[in-house]
Amino acid sequence: MEIAMKTYQYITTAIDQRGVAQLVLNRPDVHNAFDDIMIGELIQALDAFAAHPQLRVLLLRSNGKNFSAGADLGWMRSMAEKNYDDNLLDAGELAKLMQKLDNFPAPTIALVQGAAFGGAVGLAACCDIAIASDKASFCLSEVKIGLMPAVISPYVVRAIGERASRRYFLTAERFYAAEALQLELLHQVVSDDELQKAGDAMVQTLLANSPAAVKAAKSLIFTVANQPTTQALIDETSRRIAAIRVSEEGQEGLSAFLQKRTPAWQLSLEPNSPAAATAPKEPIAPTSSEGQA
Repeated sequence: MEIAMKTYQYITTAIDQRGVAQLVLNRPDVHNAFDDIMIGELIQALDAFAAHPQLRVLLLRSNGKNFSAGADLGWMRSMAEKNYDDNLLDAGELAKLMQKLDNFPAPTIALVQGAAFGGAVGLAACCDIAIASDKASFCLSEVKIGLMPAVISPYVVRAIGERASRRYFLTAERFYAAEALQLELLHQVVSDDELQKAGDAMVQTLLANSPAAVKAAKSLIFTVANQPTTQALIDETSRRIAAIRVSEEGQEGLSAFLQKRTPAWQLSLEPNSPAAATAPKEPIAPTSSEGQA
């Protein structure tokens, strides 16, 4: 059962008893285009979810035919009439949204259907896992109207690489799910009618893992990504594995492995869930040092 959270104008939010949160763009009449109001609401919702003690997974999706058309044209028109300082403050809010989604402490999953244009590509790139319908399409369309995808660029370039960015930032070509998968903007492409099912399966896969370890692993990625392997980094990774080994969930996971039983965090899985169905009844022993560090 999902429990609705705060009421918003342009988004809906809910969290269920498993700790799975739903963050839904809800302006289908304008293809879920976002403006300053929606950006502010998304920031508030991310802060509220991040502080929720039971939260384990965040699912980002939208209602309607399209994921998001990007920036609302009325909002863009109003910003064009304002001065540089006003535009700088406004851009800062969008930057804050992207940063909060990118640095969200729990795993994030984007489900993309239809069109994802402009800033919506940034939302997908900021999520840990992105799954799309095979009919989904993407476009970094900013240069068509004399702008550029500046605020989302750190996340999109990281996702698809500099080479692909040189093409799609400059041409504003529309590309489709198969290409987005090849470029690594997406992790999985499914049929339209399988999109929600694929999202649910990924949620269950994540829920089968230690909540604390998953969050620690996500933090670890940010620490080591694109860093030289210095002694300081080696020391930091050693510190992190030592700390999690003696943590409550680390001890529970090791005990469950040795006792050949289900760890505590899996007991709440739904009996017929994909993860429960595929979870080994007995732990599978690593073949080497796998899983030890």
